[in-house]
Amino acid sequence: MLTVLDFVGTFVFAASGALRGVQHRLDLLGVAVVAVATGVGGGLVRDVLLGATPPAALVDERYLVVCLAGAALAAAAAATLVRLRPAVQLADAVGLGVFAAMGAAKGAAFGLGPLGVILMGGLTATGGGVIRDVLVLEVPSVLRHDLYATAALAGGAVYAGGAALGIASEVGLGAAAAVATGLRLLAMWRGLRLPRPAGVS
Repeated sequence: MLTVLDFVGTFVFAASGALRGVQHRLDLLGVAVVAVATGVGGGLVRDVLLGATPPAALVDERYLVVCLAGAALAAAAAATLVRLRPAVQLADAVGLGVFAAMGAAKGAAFGLGPLGVILMGGLTATGGGVIRDVLVLEVPSVLRHDLYATAALAGGAVYAGGAALGIASEVGLGAAAAVATGLRLLAMWRGLRLPRPAGVS
């Protein structure tokens, strides 16, 4: 189930990245590049940092195919995706949770401590979005969004806590994904945001 959700999350992330490329009037190659960067960028950076090379997304080329499929969908049906924004956001929240959980699990598998595990969860879930925004010359949305990166880090913290308590990895994965997804959905529903520094409008 997690593998299926991983591919679904990759597809949704890639499609959202490609849609951003379409909105910035990139050509088809540019749209595809942004889609791949968004879909697997976080995982690629994580694997390089962990020394897990070649990265999983290059070993299993299905990830690249899924990203290109997301790019094709966005290029062909951008207007429809904009109208279906709530559904896309829901799928994105699920993808965020799954990526955070799997990134944290991989960090733990490579012997990282709790903070490293949490960071790997956050990086896996949000790294692609950061790369996407840099490519289109925007301030990364995860740094100013309503509890997006925070939700991913919370999921990573749940996995790290479960691992410290000796909870089975499968249970930790499910709990981490559920917490990250749930927090993201709650933030979307209630408009929750972290406070900004005093004096900033």
